[in-house]
Amino acid sequence: MLKRLFPTSLPAAAIILAVGLIAAPARPETPSSAPASQPGMSESKKADQIKPLDGTIEKAAVTYHQVAIDGQGLHYRATAANMPMRDENGKLKATVFFIAYEKESPSDIPATLPSPSDQAAATQPACKDPEHRPITFVFNGGPGAAAVWLHLGAAGPRRIVLAEDGQPLPPPYRLEENPSTWLDATDLVFIDPVGTGFSRPAEGEKGEQFYGVKEDIAWVADFIRLYTTQYERWLSPRFLAGESYGTTRAAGLSEYLLRPYGLALNGIILISSVLEFQTLDSGDGNDLPYWLYLPTYTAVAWYHKKLPADLMEDQFKTLKEVEQWVTDTYAPALAKGDSLASDQRQDIVKRLARYTGLPADLIDHNNLRISPRVFQKELLRGQRLLIGRLDGRITGYDLEPSASHPTYDPSLSPYFAAYSSTFNDYVRRTLKYQSTLPYEVISDRVRPWKMGDRGEGYLSVADDLRSAVAKNPYMKVLFASGYYDLATPYFSANYTINRLDTGPQTRNITHTFYQGGHMMYHQRLSLAKLKADVAALIRSAVPPAD
Repeated sequence: MLKRLFPTSLPAAAIILAVGLIAAPARPETPSSAPASQPGMSESKKADQIKPLDGTIEKAAVTYHQVAIDGQGLHYRATAANMPMRDENGKLKATVFFIAYEKESPSDIPATLPSPSDQAAATQPACKDPEHRPITFVFNGGPGAAAVWLHLGAAGPRRIVLAEDGQPLPPPYRLEENPSTWLDATDLVFIDPVGTGFSRPAEGEKGEQFYGVKEDIAWVADFIRLYTTQYERWLSPRFLAGESYGTTRAAGLSEYLLRPYGLALNGIILISSVLEFQTLDSGDGNDLPYWLYLPTYTAVAWYHKKLPADLMEDQFKTLKEVEQWVTDTYAPALAKGDSLASDQRQDIVKRLARYTGLPADLIDHNNLRISPRVFQKELLRGQRLLIGRLDGRITGYDLEPSASHPTYDPSLSPYFAAYSSTFNDYVRRTLKYQSTLPYEVISDRVRPWKMGDRGEGYLSVADDLRSAVAKNPYMKVLFASGYYDLATPYFSANYTINRLDTGPQTRNITHTFYQGGHMMYHQRLSLAKLKADVAALIRSAVPPAD
């Protein structure tokens, strides 16, 4: 069966990170013992989906603010609100919470703000030039992660204060203006899917109609359609941005939005991506992840100065060497299995020890196959330190050195409280949204999550993205990967990209790399680089104004 995208060491089965928080050490239950698989968004299966056909806006809180970007003040309107989702009979099925930021001209800001009771004024479209102003719908992953991670970590106008290298600071936590916000390039709508954030199923509604790959894509698509209609953005250049499992959702949406609704996208931003789960889930005869993870092991070992001196001289030269070796030598050696000659096996052991910083006898004992959890546990065992899964640069004290696998992720736990505390304060005191519901930063409400139908194999949405790229030749795609990400390794994204077979549309696909982990934007230099890369994608994907 498939792994969840996230680890379980936070509140009940916390996802790897709300930023996409991916893969947990434990695997989620699926309807059968067969691995979960593709969303399978065929025309026949779409007919099975319950379709909310109507949505209004309620509890909207509208405020106006300013943020400095490159020394210039940018004025914007913030809307925090619920969208009730109703079926064709008018029955309430769920409410979806969102926060939208729209660029404003100072002259358009009203002298008197709309009161919470004046919902008509509070929900009036703000964009005066929808044909030329891009809009980006943003979500995280999990499944079960609210959008707060990309919101307060990367794209929004306020950001959690972290150290320059992205390390968390002690409480009390605080926010600061984010000069790397994407708001100068695009309006932003942060979506909390049902079961996350303040979004909830309606009373009496069963979670199974929301909590699955196909179901989630259908409901998020309907939210995007309804928001686009409510705020009159049908002619706006349109983008999606997702992280971790959010990239799985975004790839599925790229095809789904196009077919039922004619909502063509100008571009997609895939941060710490996973489109093919076979690239992450080793075992059951699947050796693919063992060699796709190896360049990330090298990057992490390089960071912790565990490589031989010659490999420490130039990180990028070393990574290129390792990438070439795993493709040309290591992968074929694993394919030979027991037929691998003894001298070849010993050479593989020596190379793996050289490239990972792990002891040769450990590699030999593990039959040349090192899982991420073994690597996290063993690289700094001599110092009794664990390596972070979401960010291999971050370490934590190993509470149970005799355990075979890490008992927590030191690169997740310190951030959870920071995101939760700052958001709960910000949404109420700054954005003026009032609710006593708990804001589900990482939610276990969405379990069990249906990863696919019985017998379909590993979940993959690569074909959905490939189909959307073929049908929409103007759509641009940005893959963003961190070198130290042990949840969604960068070489796995390379593998997926190289196999998309998009012909001439390959020119529309870009892969960028960052000195960071799963949430590469925690590191300040990578935050700025991600913003520049996103802005460049948007500029390239939006036709020039007449």
